Amino acid sequence: MNLSFLAIFLALRRARAPILWIGLTYMLGVIAGAVMVHAHHVAALRYRDRLVGRALASDPAAVALKRGLPLRAALLDFAGNLGLGAVPSTLMGLPVAPLFPFAAYRGWVGGIVSVDGRHESRLRTWHEGIYYLGVLLLQLIPYSLAGGAGIRLGLAVLFPKGRYGYPASERWIGFPAEGVRDVVRIYALLVPLFLLASLVEFLAR
Repeated sequence: MNLSFLAIFLALRRARAPILWIGLTYMLGVIAGAVMVHAHHVAALRYRDRLVGRALASDPAAVALKRGLPLRAALLDFAGNLGLGAVPSTLMGLPVAPLFPFAAYRGWVGGIVSVDGRHESRLRTWHEGIYYLGVLLLQLIPYSLAGGAGIRLGLAVLFPKGRYGYPASERWIGFPAEGVRDVVRIYALLVPLFLLASLVEFLAR
């Protein structure tokens, strides 16, 4: 399989519309969540506190960080984002529609953690603000790529002769082979992006 820079670029170009759709959905969710907690919406703040509390108690990356193992925490976070986040997002994108509400929710979660445990804005200082926005962006880009790749492949199955089809491609268990290759090419880019996001999140504080 060709995983050259050009092949990856062409795969991204073919999937650019679904990637932008899902990226916009994530961003709208982030904005909604951030607006709610900054407006001191009680239910959103309570949900944020429960979510963060559960993560601190049970998330393997958070546990490793509490033990003073930031690199281990970053690698565990990377594995979770890839195996429990990106791959399910791609699979959920195959039937197209189900991914959008899930992406909106994931973005909303990213927005409600824009305040800290005292419910003060993480944007109030330039250092914390850059850290929060940087990690958020580094995570949402590969998530958008993963979801967009799945939607692109799903559209190719639903409309094989339309704009998103691969009419000249052979089929693998019902999927156009070239479309599957495009997903692999996009993953060749998003995997290191997820690793970078996790390293920044746990090593750059």
